[in-house]
Amino acid sequence: MAIQSIATAVKQGARQKLACNIMGITPRSLQNWLITGLEDQRQIVKKAPVNKLSERERKHVLAVCNSEEFKDQSPKQIVPALADKGLYIASESSFYRILQDVGQLEHRGRSSAPGTRVKPDPYVADGPNQVWSWDITYLASTIKGRFFYLYLFMDLFSRKIVGWEVYENESSELAAKILRKAKFAEALSGSHELVLHSDNGSPMKGATMLATMQKIGIVPSFSRPSVSNDNPFSEALFKTLKYVPIYPSKPFDGVDDARQWVAKFSKWYNNSHRHSGLKFVTPVQRHNGEDVNILELRKTVYEQAKNRHPERWSGKTRNWNHEAIVKLNPANEQVSNDELKKAA
Repeated sequence: MAIQSIATAVKQGARQKLACNIMGITPRSLQNWLITGLEDQRQIVKKAPVNKLSERERKHVLAVCNSEEFKDQSPKQIVPALADKGLYIASESSFYRILQDVGQLEHRGRSSAPGTRVKPDPYVADGPNQVWSWDITYLASTIKGRFFYLYLFMDLFSRKIVGWEVYENESSELAAKILRKAKFAEALSGSHELVLHSDNGSPMKGATMLATMQKIGIVPSFSRPSVSNDNPFSEALFKTLKYVPIYPSKPFDGVDDARQWVAKFSKWYNNSHRHSGLKFVTPVQRHNGEDVNILELRKTVYEQAKNRHPERWSGKTRNWNHEAIVKLNPANEQVSNDELKKAA
């Protein structure tokens, strides 16, 4: 049947490959049938699996799931409960499959439907003081259950710590105070365009903080609730802070001790720490634009070393190219930089 139909189509001007596609076979299968003299051996009638539940059984499963006793329970709870009563209707996976087919798997009974959280707007920084990120982390004290709060503001492009302070409580008023000081320290004018990204904590979205940002011309940006990946730069900075060898092995005695240590860390991090995300230059070198010449010099050193002993190099020298942009929450890696800049 298939061979005759394809032959007729080809005779009328159709391409053999397209005719084979319509019949659901490959040109190689057609060639094999023509050589061996066999006709289409495919099974036309599909047989139902012997273990498939009947329509009556499927309705029974749904009736049990939607009964007063089980309407708020999942199959992994329903199946064992039925077994305790000496009943077996179907497997747990069958229960899940049937519920999925009728759209009852995501939420049943009084449970609410899953919501969607929109990813924050993407931003791109191609220079310092365009996008900042900030967050608060805990610093342990010698009194159990009591913590000090480290407010830390950083520049996205250079990773430089542009502002910080340690307090004994969290509040948007304190955050706004540090933000003002940081902007003044960086000598940013009132018309300077700056985006400040943070998570969804109450100090970040407090009225005083938002009013301050609006007053000094800073655009707020927020992560999705409970999604730490939306604020990765601050999270990475806190990990560096708490895992650095100089981090105290014992809790801080008081807020002044915590401030002294953070001051020491901030100075080391900005001026001495060779950041792996910056091709191992310091945040201050990146912030001041010194990294361009430093990386060019490294590239020259490596090229000269390769020229002296080419037999020791199996490929290209190490990549010391300057990274011109830094992305925050890109919508899609396929999106062009120009499109991301427009979003910023």
